[in-house]
Amino acid sequence: MTTTAEIVTFRLHPDADPGAFVSAARDMAPFLTKAGGMIRRDLSVDANGLWTDYILWTSLEAAKSAAAQMMQQPTAAPFIAMIDGASARMQHAAVHLQQG
Repeated sequence: MTTTAEIVTFRLHPDADPGAFVSAARDMAPFLTKAGGMIRRDLSVDANGLWTDYILWTSLEAAKSAAAQMMQQPTAAPFIAMIDGASARMQHAAVHLQQG
């Protein structure tokens, strides 16, 4: 299996509180752990308000399985509700090098 990076970029709805959004992201940790295959997650935002949710998975299959389950997870609802869906872009990429 190949380690897979899931890279999602998006903007929040204008009325969303960034602090509440980070808390909602943190509240999803039990689901992501239980989904299986997550190695690491980093959530960042740039100076222009573009967020990046970067998750390393053990495989593409693990990433896709978690994504399929996410919409049914009550803990994911607050997180998803604050994202401007029209701005969201998701991609998966095979990881060829990890350092640090």
